[in-house]
Amino acid sequence: MKTRAAIFRELHQPWSVEEIELDPPGRGEVLVKLVASGMCHSDEHVIQGDLPGVCPPAPMVGGHEGAGIVLEVGPEVSSVEPGDHVVFGFVPACGRCYQCSRGHSNLCEGLANFPSGLQIADNTSRHHTSDGEDLGLMCLLGTFAEHTVVNEASCVKVDKDWPLEKGCLLGCGVLTGWGSAVYTADVGPGDYVAVVGCGGLGQNAIQGAAMAGARAVVAIDPVEFKRETAAKLGATHSYASSEEAAEKGEEVHWGRGFDKVIMTMGVGTAEEVGKAYALLGQRGRLVITNLHLSTEVGLQVPGIDLTLNEKQVVGSLFGSCNIRADIPRMFELYVQGKYDLDSLITKTYTLDEINEGYQAMRDGENVRGVIVYS
Repeated sequence: MKTRAAIFRELHQPWSVEEIELDPPGRGEVLVKLVASGMCHSDEHVIQGDLPGVCPPAPMVGGHEGAGIVLEVGPEVSSVEPGDHVVFGFVPACGRCYQCSRGHSNLCEGLANFPSGLQIADNTSRHHTSDGEDLGLMCLLGTFAEHTVVNEASCVKVDKDWPLEKGCLLGCGVLTGWGSAVYTADVGPGDYVAVVGCGGLGQNAIQGAAMAGARAVVAIDPVEFKRETAAKLGATHSYASSEEAAEKGEEVHWGRGFDKVIMTMGVGTAEEVGKAYALLGQRGRLVITNLHLSTEVGLQVPGIDLTLNEKQVVGSLFGSCNIRADIPRMFELYVQGKYDLDSLITKTYTLDEINEGYQAMRDGENVRGVIVYS
């Protein structure tokens, strides 16, 4: 079938919206009509060349935060059927590999296919340019398209009454940020928490920390609009930089330092990690959720302090979440009015407006832009 998609063709160039050819779903695969797709910073990393060897090379269909309606299923698909509504998890969860069997489905071995962007079942492509060239998929999904074919392992069935234009965010930004606070950081009642970077990930880390019972949640971001949004979502204090938080933090934590600091800024650097680490108190935990350049080696953390103050530095992929449990859980919390997805969506766009949306992200105007398909 023919459909339209936004394709990454060259570094530092706009997304190219084109007509593509889409094959039927193969074994274990699902054809989905997209309803909405979030515009995550990770796709911007691809355009800027920050992730060589991690994501597929050009040409590639972008997008990994999406939701839609199943149109067709391939052989051996058992968990969804035509007409079902699904949210994609940006990491597949096969349920059978070593990590899935240990309860760490956010590290499913399907991740091994990310650099090629090819289908898990047979390492081939279902997506092709109009002249027949194979297309890889961002995170094996390609949600910057009106239709896509994905593995069943990436699909989570949700209630048909739930709004997919909001639920698409659950497939990456919401769970990644929320889980970074609730699971990876293990925020508990009375903790002092700082979140560095208040975009699509950070706003959810703030909500997660507040839900977990943090005594204070500090939003750190240079953009005033994002600090104001953070205040609506549970932040009790805000600062424009880690330096300001270090200078004024005593008004929050009485000089003891933060129990948890969560890194969710757009592009991480060793220098910023060092600044965030300095905000920690004894036995504090620094969670690195945001992406760094894949070529970066080394962090600016004093090793002696790790020992003498029992501090921790840990990474977090997909917020250490389980998509089968946590996507429905968070969607239920939203429809019950207990979790705010609405404030995360600054503006909606058509597929043809994708480059406008990403420019707004670069300019600090959006918490999250969402592409809504007709």
